[in-house]
Amino acid sequence: MAIFSYIVIDKRGKETKGNLDANSRADALSELRQMGNVVISVSEVGVLNKDVKLPFMTNKPKPRDLSVFCHQFVSINGAGVPLVSALEMLGEQTENKMLAKAILACKSTIEQGETLAHAMSLWPDVFPSMFITMVEAGEASGSLDISFSRMAVQFEKEAKLKATIKKATVYPTFIVIIAFMAIIVLLTFVVPTFETVLTQLNVKMPTITLVVLAIARFLQNQWYFVLVGVLMLVAGLRVFSRTDTGAYFFGRVQLKLPLFGDLTKKTAAARMSRTLETLLAAGLPLVDALMISSKTMTNIYFKASLLAAREAVLLGSPLAPQFAKGKLFPPLVRHMMGIGEETGSLESMLSKLAGYYEEEVENATEKLMAALEPAIIFFLAIAVGTIILSIIMPMASMYSGLNNL
Repeated sequence: MAIFSYIVIDKRGKETKGNLDANSRADALSELRQMGNVVISVSEVGVLNKDVKLPFMTNKPKPRDLSVFCHQFVSINGAGVPLVSALEMLGEQTENKMLAKAILACKSTIEQGETLAHAMSLWPDVFPSMFITMVEAGEASGSLDISFSRMAVQFEKEAKLKATIKKATVYPTFIVIIAFMAIIVLLTFVVPTFETVLTQLNVKMPTITLVVLAIARFLQNQWYFVLVGVLMLVAGLRVFSRTDTGAYFFGRVQLKLPLFGDLTKKTAAARMSRTLETLLAAGLPLVDALMISSKTMTNIYFKASLLAAREAVLLGSPLAPQFAKGKLFPPLVRHMMGIGEETGSLESMLSKLAGYYEEEVENATEKLMAALEPAIIFFLAIAVGTIILSIIMPMASMYSGLNNL
């Protein structure tokens, strides 16, 4: 299969550009004409003119973008606008370019007689599997608006949850980076200016001063080794984290870290409860809802726990007891689910659980921030204090010797 770049005039008389997979140029021409297009040009994409798509260049839609899209779809579709026209309107006014392109592509696919769920499944990087499943259920039951309304709420909650977690991780990381940069500047530019003076003092330098001066000289003369080492370490950790061993290692670290472990468990409980509640409310079977929910888990231990619960449910076991295994989810999850299963109100209990743990995530984030800020300041004070002390101590020894004369 080769990739062909084309320019056509579509059925509405609009010029359209794009790429197409085909075995040959003749096959590409035939496929484009079968779609009712007037072909202007078709050429094979080579290495030099091929679109380069690097990970940092793709502007994938965020949960907030998808939430806005769902709300707008409900409003437009509720006004009686046909599905194809609604998608065209949404594609033209959506700010996220990748999402807009996907929406317009879905419109073209639907015009060929396919369902919206199938059209969205062709864009897995844009539309999550949960979204596609909800749309498929909505199309089957004739309640597409309800599916989009539920997904709007789901994406809103997901956006809020991600923002809360981002607050707990990005700010401390930023402060740590600034602290390290300040220390490196001190060691690279400030300390060396004192080295000549300290050497001319002709006094015995304490061990701490010799160590700091040695580090400063190394950073000043071999800084590229440090840079390469840091880059290799980051790249190595990224590669390792994508392996099964690395995923389990970092998953365990997340759970064992003080404060972070509690936040990880509450975040998983909130995300799982909200996702399960949304899917069950759409009429999906519990085993399918558990499978989809497992894909939303970022920690592999929680993913494995939900998949194990799914297998147990398939064998006829109740759901609630499965959450007691491994002690991953908080005990409240098991108790509330047990009540929901016994009373036939599992969706209601999941909704309450989701609301409770979403609030708990916010509280845990505030506690984490309150604990990390003084810890970072203490670390910075120790590091900077050590550097200053290494400079002051030889000077103090010199002045003490002068006073004894």
